Amino acid sequence: MQGKITSIFMASTILFATSCASIVSKSNYPISINSTPSEARIIITDKKGVEVYQGNTPATLQLKAGNGFFSKAKYKVKFEKDGYDVKTVAVQFKLDGWYFGNILFGGIIGFLIVDPATGAMYKLDTKFLDETLTQSTTSIQKEELKLYTIDEIPVEWKKHLIVVAE
Repeated sequence: MQGKITSIFMASTILFATSCASIVSKSNYPISINSTPSEARIIITDKKGVEVYQGNTPATLQLKAGNGFFSKAKYKVKFEKDGYDVKTVAVQFKLDGWYFGNILFGGIIGFLIVDPATGAMYKLDTKFLDETLTQSTTSIQKEELKLYTIDEIPVEWKKHLIVVAE
């Protein structure tokens, strides 16, 4: 009898001391990033502008769901490749429905402390980024002034020459 009471007590302690979203969800999520053309340089920054990743496509990495107590993470992924326009894409997290499972399973500790502190109350909105980069239309041409001697001028140009001073 005492064993049953101990088992029930342990089970209820585990049930009420943990949080629902932390049990069912996670605090870090994988994201796959690809681009056309591939081998684009990517730089990921968080909502404070701090760089959290730098590499090339294709890439798979983990992003934290939370950014502090009761604060969801937001990231910007910047794509760069020579000859292509720079492209920036937002990565968002949204409220995880399992967070409200704390009302039944996780209790007040899970609802107000564990899930908000770990970021488990949020989930990744986008699991795959597959971006097509636009070829750059800005081509910078250098204009230069070139001086020729009379001997360097092509023959077909000589008929257009005008004597300015002798």
